[in-house]
This record gives sequence, structure tokens and C-alpha cells, in this order.
Amino acid sequence: MSKTWFITGASRGFGRSWTIAALQRGDKVAATARDTSTLKDLAETYGDALLPIQLDVTDRDADFAAVQQAHAHFGRLDVVVNNAGYGHFGFIEEVTEAEARAQFDTNLFGALWITQAAIPLMREQGSGHIVQISSIGGVAAFPTVGIYNASKWALEGFTEALAQEVGSFGIKTTLIEPGGYATDWSGASAVRSEPNPAYQAMRDAQASRRAAMATTAPGPDDTTAAVFAAIDAENPPKRLLLSGTAFDIAQSVYADRVKTWSDWEETSRSA
Repeated sequence: MSKTWFITGASRGFGRSWTIAALQRGDKVAATARDTSTLKDLAETYGDALLPIQLDVTDRDADFAAVQQAHAHFGRLDVVVNNAGYGHFGFIEEVTEAEARAQFDTNLFGALWITQAAIPLMREQGSGHIVQISSIGGVAAFPTVGIYNASKWALEGFTEALAQEVGSFGIKTTLIEPGGYATDWSGASAVRSEPNPAYQAMRDAQASRRAAMATTAPGPDDTTAAVFAAIDAENPPKRLLLSGTAFDIAQSVYADRVKTWSDWEETSRSA
């Protein structure tokens, strides 16, 4: 059976790839973007199967209105994908209050408002799948992107609680945690704090590592088969890592955490 999707941040990267893939297989998509002209070519190709919606996810009222518009247009929402977001580069000491709030407004609160808007509609229809686009940076943390990491860890936290709250209504949740892909995440869409010279050596080292990884990074189209496997599963995963690199990092991070907890077990239990 075909599905009806609501995808934020559909103008490029993962959002655009998944929008196209869903349309190609006969699904319907409400695709949001801050500039819907980026979706004009898709509208011309797929006609009524695509509903472009202009949206800045930091606007709570607009988020609720967009979800209602999509539901009214298509009659139901089967899959809601909170994909809109951006990367912020800056050491923790460098990040300003305004930058931190802007990062959370998009990456966390935008997803929260869309999720809140979708839940009553999915609860009424007795089914639905809320997909949050996190990152391997929602599992592990890295120098220069600490405030981005914080926004994704927060997204993962509320989604884990959400899964327990809405499961009995037939609503499923999945956190998708991609590794590095050839998107615009670290390019023109990224924001960078004013650099502090004290961190320049570490900044240069991180930039070199990212540049080396970029030469072999897969593209967002390479994720569609894995994402659709999770979407179409009768029992979808609560978490899905994308890429072997992401899988290896997650395994290493959790092994280290378990070892630390175990090493300090006696102290923990004594408290």
C-alpha cells in the first residue's frame, strides 16, 4: 500500500533524496522547505502526488498549520520525517547564546513542534510512524560541533520517551543516525562561531580529518534502501545507524561507556 509522507527540509540532502524516492515508488509527499522554488521541478514531474509547503520549522504556529494542511490535503499522514536541521561549528567556549538558541530552535524545537502536531492525527487514525533524523553525533560527541551534538542528544532523549508514550496508540518511532554523507551539512548551510585562536591547532586538525573523509563519503541517495526498509518494516527499529562508519563509532562509544561504568561499579553502588 502507498504511504503519505510529511518531510521537513526537503529542498536538498537527505530530505530531497527521500522525497524523490517516495514519489518514485508511488507514495504521496508533503514536502516542506523555506524556499519552495527548490521543489518546482519535482512538482512538475509528480503533480498532485507532491504538496510543497513553505515552512521555517522554528515557527511553532506555522509547524502546526503545515501538518494540518498536509493532513487535510491527503486525508492522512503515515510517515512524518523531521529532517530539517543544520550543523553549527564552534568550540563550546566560542558558541554565543544566540547561536546556541538558534541551533536548538531548528534541530530540537522544530522537530518537537512537528511531532506534537502529528501525534493527535496519528492517534485518531490508529497508526503512524514518526522518524527523527538524528546523527552519529546524537550518539557520540566530537570537537567543534558540541552544540550540534547537544541538540541531537536532546532530540534522542525526547524521542525515547515519546516511543513509550505513543506505542499503545499504534504510533511507531525511529531515530535515524547517519554517519558522514556528501550533503551540504558542513557547507553553505552550516554556521560557524567566531574562532578563538587558542583552538586553532585543533580546528585545523578536525578540518583536515573532515576533508579526508569527504573524498570517500557516500551520497544521500545511497541511504534510501536502508531508510525504506525501516519505514516498511512491520516492527521498525527504534534506532537505525546509517553507514559502516556510524556503526563502528557507536559500537566503540558504547563499549567504552560500559567499561567505565563497570570499572566504577563499586563506587556507584556505594553512593
